[in-house]
Amino acid sequence: MLTLAIDTATSVCAVGLCRDGRILAEYRIDMGMTHSEGLLPQLEQLLSRTKVAKSEIDLLAVSLGPGSFTGLRIGLASVEAMAYSWKKPVCGVNTLKALAYNLPVEGFVLSPVLDAQKGNFYQAIYEWRAGKLIQHQDVKVVDGQQLLENLAVLGTPALLLGECRKLDDAALPGWCKKAPAHLCLPQAASVALLAEAEYDPEAAGDIFGLEPYYIRRSEAEELWEKRQQG
Repeated sequence: MLTLAIDTATSVCAVGLCRDGRILAEYRIDMGMTHSEGLLPQLEQLLSRTKVAKSEIDLLAVSLGPGSFTGLRIGLASVEAMAYSWKKPVCGVNTLKALAYNLPVEGFVLSPVLDAQKGNFYQAIYEWRAGKLIQHQDVKVVDGQQLLENLAVLGTPALLLGECRKLDDAALPGWCKKAPAHLCLPQAASVALLAEAEYDPEAAGDIFGLEPYYIRRSEAEELWEKRQQG
């Protein structure tokens, strides 16, 4: 299976190409460029450099969140447009679960986190066992203290991935560390690998049936509601 993947859930704009678990190519840019500016040029260059024709692609994969409201909408809309135009199936995956695919090693739990604003984080907890990813905790919105408490109860060394820069290194207990910076960033290749593992052609629905996994409402929606109540 040849899978083209997109991840625009964070400030990173990533596109990747995998075939049957093998990473063929990937572009990741985290330079402040808006995804609406950078995504299509990255896709075009990826296909050009790999000499892969659109007709060869078997599956389109996209990171559905949690993450940036705008980024998630751009990624999903782009994949839906390609799926409709190229007549290809789509598989949406959880952004935090895809982050856990960045580091498929055993011996500790993985806690992918993303910035949920206002001192909060989106957190999930996973662990690799015998080549399979086990989920210990579904996505929750937590503060820094709750984040560590959720890990402490497992009694296992932990690694943080994702947007964990706002967590003070000095405040982390000895059993909890941040993964190397190059493994913390979202990777489209991980989105592709997860999609290949989860895609079920028998259960595939309409290409426009996917929804971003927001968890909470956007700040704009919250402000609008407060104004209406006032």
